[in-house]
Amino acid sequence: MRQKTSAPLFATCVVLVLAFRAFAGEAHSVLLKAKQAADARGYAFFASRDEIVARAKKEGKLRISVNMEVATLKAASKAFAQKYPFIDLYAQEITGVDMVQRSVLEIKSGQAKDWDVIYASRDLYSEFLPYLWKVDLLGMAEHGVLQIPPPMIDPKNRNIGAFYTRLVGHAYNNGLLSRAQVPKTWEDYLKPEFKGRKFAADITTRSIASLVPAWGFEKTLDFARKLAAQQPIWVRGVSRTLTAMMAGEVPLMIGTMFHTVKRAQAKDRAGVLQQVLLEPVPVYLHSEQAIPATSQNPHAALLWLEWMASAESQKIADEHEPLGSSHYFRGGAVEQQLRGKKLSWVSWDNHANLEPWMAKVFEAYGFPKAER
Repeated sequence: MRQKTSAPLFATCVVLVLAFRAFAGEAHSVLLKAKQAADARGYAFFASRDEIVARAKKEGKLRISVNMEVATLKAASKAFAQKYPFIDLYAQEITGVDMVQRSVLEIKSGQAKDWDVIYASRDLYSEFLPYLWKVDLLGMAEHGVLQIPPPMIDPKNRNIGAFYTRLVGHAYNNGLLSRAQVPKTWEDYLKPEFKGRKFAADITTRSIASLVPAWGFEKTLDFARKLAAQQPIWVRGVSRTLTAMMAGEVPLMIGTMFHTVKRAQAKDRAGVLQQVLLEPVPVYLHSEQAIPATSQNPHAALLWLEWMASAESQKIADEHEPLGSSHYFRGGAVEQQLRGKKLSWVSWDNHANLEPWMAKVFEAYGFPKAER
């Protein structure tokens, strides 16, 4: 005996179907308008992630040259390959100004056609821009085509992402200084008791220059001049200085990379190496990545950029850097570390200004030479 469908139930089903069609139509219309807006700006835009995946499958390869720690890149590559087994991934680490400059020269000369993702370093940011694929990462992120938090993407250029955050702390040897003796503010470094080789300062100046967003340019330069008058131990490179600190040769260092100290602490058997955060905490973008216009596998590259923003990728960065995730990753170690703190945030608006600021701070220091 056939069971009859009640009229109210049938009516409800009809309403739901019509509502779904209306919603789907509206979503399609929104994506269409986003694509049209991207086209008007000269950017490529994909309205379907399925289309990106399908094209990536046809490409089947991916070659990346990025600024990531070796252990992080190795773990990230393995995890990405497990998620996308149809993509043959080759990854290379790029570090240091020399490698960045070589990368720019290769791109300009047309010798970098093998790379699908490159490190768009802030050091030479503007020089990379003309050679990048104009794909609207920001638009696709805002409309959910790619699962990337929009703040990770440059709002002006729209085709570059920065997937990690660096924060600046202060390291000390607790066998030489008690916690009570460590500066509580940045200005405490200017006190008489810290004059005369009582702390180390890096001549690369990134940590001090990153105070400009919170303090302004003139206050930062004035602080730099007064800091130099304290006659610190001038050094170049945090890692080597931390080794000297663990050996009891240096009691305190201003402006250390928080993740670098964390990594050194894992090797500190005596447990003497400690660090603190002083407000405003300097914070800046790191691991900038983009797709060059000559990419042979651009859709596989889009999947990599999306994956870099994923929870799995961010957790790998926190584990292997360590604490290398983006502060835009809610629940990540960096975001938790910075909660409730006043920041000096070098945002995308000032991203390319950091290097010129560093040069001015170095000048305010009096052009010192590293002793170590």
